[in-house]
Amino acid sequence: MSEQKKNGQEDLKEYAGGWMTERKGTDAPGFLKLAFPVIGLGCTAYLLLQMYGDVNHATRGPLVQQFNAVSKTSPVLSYTVALLALIYVIVTVVFAFRKPHED
Repeated sequence: MSEQKKNGQEDLKEYAGGWMTERKGTDAPGFLKLAFPVIGLGCTAYLLLQMYGDVNHATRGPLVQQFNAVSKTSPVLSYTVALLALIYVIVTVVFAFRKPHED
């Protein structure tokens, strides 16, 4: 990470050997901040809705039901994974919406 002045006006910060550059003290755009909870909650909802597979599908539903009967899926484990995913989403959203820190 190196700090440098560009055109004598702005303090820029470079990451990853210059592949990423940002102005010092700027914040991420709002639409990117909104993407964190939308995508995270969507993934967590998908985990909960598809916990036992697609059992109501016309062609593969019976196969999924047979697999679930043989494998004895654990609802406690599935809910634990979903809870961990939800906690991760909450932590990520809190981190994303905090004020940027000055280095």
